[in-house]
Amino acid sequence: MKYQVFGRSERSAPTIVLSAGLGGSHHFWRPQIEALGEKFRVIGYDHRGTGANAEPLPDNYTIEDMADDVVQVMDAAGAGSVHFVGHALGALVGLALARTNPGRMRSLVSVNGWAEVSTHTRRCFDVRSELLLCAGVEAYVKAQPIFLYPSAWLEAHPEEIAHEEAAGLKNFQGTENLLRRIGALLKFSASGWLHEVQCPLLVAATRDDVLVPWTASQALAERVANATLWIEPAGGHGFTAIEPKPFNDRVADFVGMVEAG
Repeated sequence: MKYQVFGRSERSAPTIVLSAGLGGSHHFWRPQIEALGEKFRVIGYDHRGTGANAEPLPDNYTIEDMADDVVQVMDAAGAGSVHFVGHALGALVGLALARTNPGRMRSLVSVNGWAEVSTHTRRCFDVRSELLLCAGVEAYVKAQPIFLYPSAWLEAHPEEIAHEEAAGLKNFQGTENLLRRIGALLKFSASGWLHEVQCPLLVAATRDDVLVPWTASQALAERVANATLWIEPAGGHGFTAIEPKPFNDRVADFVGMVEAG
């Protein structure tokens, strides 16, 4: 598993691992890397099957397999324990990692994640899968911003969306890989073991997320003993990209608090 290290270089520094959502690319975290790197060692990686780690994924690839991939990255980077920040699918990876490797999780930040996929979110992914299979890659990529960002922001940023669309087409992870990754997140359920998550957990969401209801984050936070719920009024599913400063500040404060004990 290939990865990159940003920010502070010393291995003794508090380390944050950033895990993207379905797109899988560490570039999703561009608005966070420099800001968090001022105080912390930051590890970014592309999920297996995407970007620098592109390869065909096996059948029945799971969220737990993705968590094992993160352990490989941590081992290679010499990171004994980390603060894990995951967006959507990446948040599920963090939950799985908190269960299977609790001693290596200093804290977890779940961004627009869930313990059990909602009926609405399942419908969204069913539609996106059908769009990919019936209309093709270009239509799938073109529709993606609709699920990620508020309509007013989309209207005001056509050049950014055009650039994102071009990058999405150029770096598309492949139909089979994408469908396997969607299958993994739809099958994931932490409901039976969520009480096992012991690390400090910051659960972040936005009320206007059209892909994942904010109530999924509320339900997640209610079932973890050491959880803090943070709900923003607006910003959509990708609020970390369009409103980065509040998020960056909140994560830095949270990690600093955990480090201070």
